[in-house]
Amino acid sequence: MPERDDVIGSFLARHGWDPGSRRRLAGDASFRRYDRLAADHRRAVLMDAPPPQEDVRPFVHIARHLAGLGYSAPRLLAVDAEAGLLLLEDLGDDTFTRLLATGVAEASLYGLAIDLLIDLHGRGAAAIPAGLAPYDDPRLLTEALLLSDWYIPEMIGGRLPEAEREAYAGLWRELFPLARAVPDSLVLRDFHVDNLMRLEGRPGIAACGVLDFQDAVAGPLTYDLMSLLEDARRDIDPSLVAAMRARYLAAFPRLDAAAFDLSWRVLAAQRHAKVIGIFTRLARRDGKPIYLQHIPRVWRLLEAALDHPQLAGLAAWLDRVLPHGRRGVPQP
Repeated sequence: MPERDDVIGSFLARHGWDPGSRRRLAGDASFRRYDRLAADHRRAVLMDAPPPQEDVRPFVHIARHLAGLGYSAPRLLAVDAEAGLLLLEDLGDDTFTRLLATGVAEASLYGLAIDLLIDLHGRGAAAIPAGLAPYDDPRLLTEALLLSDWYIPEMIGGRLPEAEREAYAGLWRELFPLARAVPDSLVLRDFHVDNLMRLEGRPGIAACGVLDFQDAVAGPLTYDLMSLLEDARRDIDPSLVAAMRARYLAAFPRLDAAAFDLSWRVLAAQRHAKVIGIFTRLARRDGKPIYLQHIPRVWRLLEAALDHPQLAGLAAWLDRVLPHGRRGVPQP
């Protein structure tokens, strides 16, 4: 099998790019890597998603769907799914994360993202592309078990007993139906400031660029809103969270506010449990300890989500198996 650089060089040459024009743009928690290409007045982004660890086809499917709905996902300039290579439109550098770091008003950026979700969810079933996998209970449970299978063993010094693991799983099985008391929509899964961009010169919600959506599923419409406003990597003023929730709910006056809140809480608890487990796995398995710094924040978010009568059983299980004093950061 040719070396990866040879495969990439051949792909670029076929599409009119000098392989020497590559400059590292970013990596992420997966095996994907991104390079910026620049030559004359042309720019593009290379996504390198090497098989078998990665599969670009879901990204291509969702990118085309989002573009068809009028949203600003990167245009596909060239696709080699077998090689795991894409050439994408270069949307620039103005991620929400970078803009917030320069002092751009939070409310304007978060409001733009909320308005995109309002538009998407307002489309009903048309928001969900054909054949999209559901965010079903087995998938949700597999993710929630990352806490019990990766993080908790680190903190208790050994594997969680199987009876306790099954009790934890049973609590989640009882909770997941509560998350489904709201309509389904397209769930982009990683809808937060690192993956959103402000695009100058584009009107309305087209000014919101969207990245990193290859894990999209069909599921409760609360998920992406919660992902945006309960960010694992960034503290957000509670007053801003309340204002953005109110902005969203005002657009859907028929949505049951209590069912919405409970769905949010269940999915927030699930996501935060998953993320604590993932950050631990990234450190232990993949040699990426940088993510451990966020665990205290994610625990605060998880504990806040559990402060609801319907989640009292899960909160009690955690208090028994992993009391507050043991909810620390694994050693790098």
